[in-house]
Amino acid sequence: QVQLVESGGGLVQAGGSLRLSCVASGRATSSYAIDWFRQAPGKESEFVATITWSAGETYYADSVKGRFIISRDNAKKTVYLQMSSLTPEDTAVYYCATGSHDYWGRGTQVTVSS
Repeated sequence: QVQLVESGGGLVQAGGSLRLSCVASGRATSSYAIDWFRQAPGKESEFVATITWSAGETYYADSVKGRFIISRDNAKKTVYLQMSSLTPEDTAVYYCATGSHDYWGRGTQVTVSS
């Protein structure tokens, strides 16, 4: 059984910051990596960032590079997404998923006001 639970979303003003968390349980940590995706209203899901559990290797979408930082705490089985310099275009539901995309969390809403 694999479970992923996101938290940390909320309402923030443009230019502000938020830190999202994705807590993994079950066999989620046996996956190679954890990805963050987001989906804005009326838009397709968009890849945001990924991190490998073992080496902590990261990769970012161009749209968030330099503003978002993904990290993990293996002991807590938690992956974080530190988001800074937020803009209204970052407004979306943010989801974490295993690297295979077999398992997804339910998402956390991030709303950035202008």
